[in-house]
Order: sequence, then structure tokens, then C-alpha cells
Amino acid sequence: MKQEPEEQLPESYDKPAAYGINGEPLYARPLQQVQPGPQFVHMSRAVSPIKPEVSPEVKRRHDEACTKYPQLNLSEQEYIIAVVRRHPIGMLGPIIVASLLICVLAFLLGAYPALAAQLTLPTGGVLPDVSIVTLIVAVFMGLIFLGAYVACWVYMKNKFFLTNESVVQEIQTSLFTHNEQTVSLANIEDVSFEQKGIIQAMFNYGSIRLSTEGEESTYRFTYAANPKQQMTVLNNAVEAFKNGRPVAND
Repeated sequence: MKQEPEEQLPESYDKPAAYGINGEPLYARPLQQVQPGPQFVHMSRAVSPIKPEVSPEVKRRHDEACTKYPQLNLSEQEYIIAVVRRHPIGMLGPIIVASLLICVLAFLLGAYPALAAQLTLPTGGVLPDVSIVTLIVAVFMGLIFLGAYVACWVYMKNKFFLTNESVVQEIQTSLFTHNEQTVSLANIEDVSFEQKGIIQAMFNYGSIRLSTEGEESTYRFTYAANPKQQMTVLNNAVEAFKNGRPVAND
């Protein structure tokens, strides 16, 4: 059977350091050093997260924004910096079309008595009475006016809100179709505007474009009033938010 070699000790270990009461030699041995093991630190954590302290000024502005715009879902420290609305020039289309149709109907209604006196039906009957035709034309005029009003209402409901934390865009495509998009200021990479043609430059309206990081999504808001100034406000808000500075009004 093979024996394992004995542990070789330094020469100093073989020399007796002291002697016992019976004269037996006692040898010195080094103390074994205990290797440090892993250390654990136990920390206690609150059951519910501690809410950040909100200053009275921020609380006041948040409450004002919630009261004025109850449809927005604002966080506890979020408030409105600016509201970008569409330029009124975009309502000219429905208003002009509705006005032309109403004028045509009014002209035909005024000329109807003279036409009714001169025209006769092939069956020998007479044309409807003026009062009946007037009622029918009035109903058509009312529908045209209502359609133009709804078109203008839908147009002006499209807007976006700049807050101290995000950009919230409200999209209204019809009377009963509403959509909302929210983009954090931290995700906005670029803000730009565009004006095409002499009409947009003359009436100072155009498009504002927001580009985000990551998926490179692009959000566009058309017919924006004073787009250059709005772009400056947005860029300043994004820069202040990313640098940790308070986002203030323009």
C-alpha cells in the first residue's frame, strides 16, 4: 500500500520552542489563518414605494392642468407647458363648400315660383307648392351647415400638449373616432418643422415632426400655427428634460 508523503515543515518547526513538565519537547506551529468567506448585507425595503415630494408650485400647476384638460392622463408631477393647435385656415375648405351649396339652394328656392308658373308636368299635374319646397330646401341647408360645423369641430379637436414630461397628441378623425399618442421627452431625438409654398409662409402655418429613438418612429402634426416658434419651445423642453433642468414655459 502506497503511503502518502508526510508534510514537509520548515526547519524552525522541528526545533523545540519549549518543554513540558515531564521534559518532553514542544514544537511551535503557526496559527491557521481563516479564509474570509462571503459576507451578506441584509437591507429592509418598504412595502410600498416612497412617493417623491411634490412642491406646492408643481402641485398647483398640475391641478390647474387637470381642471382645464380633464381628458388628459397626467402623472402626479406633470403639468402643461404649451398647447399647439391647428391654424384656422384649415377650416376654409368646408366653410367655402358649404357656403356655395347653401347659396345655390337659396337661388333655386328664390327662382322656384317663377319656374313653377311656367313649367307643367307631362302628366298634367302641377309642381309642389312653394311652402313644401321651402321646407325641403331648408332641411338640406341645415344638413349642409351641420356637416360643415362637424368638419370644423373635428379639425380643431386635433392638437398636442407639451408637458414637463411628455408630448401628448390628440387625434380626432371623425365625430366618434378619437385617438391619443404619448411620447416621453426622453425618447424624442429630433424636432423639426416644414412650410411648403407661399400660402403657408404667408399665413404662418406648417407641419411639426417629432422623431423618436429606438424604433425611429415619426409623429407629424399638420396645419400647426406658428410652427417655427413651437419647434423652438419643444427643442428647449427636450434639452432641459434630458439635462435634468426644470422644463419651464417659453
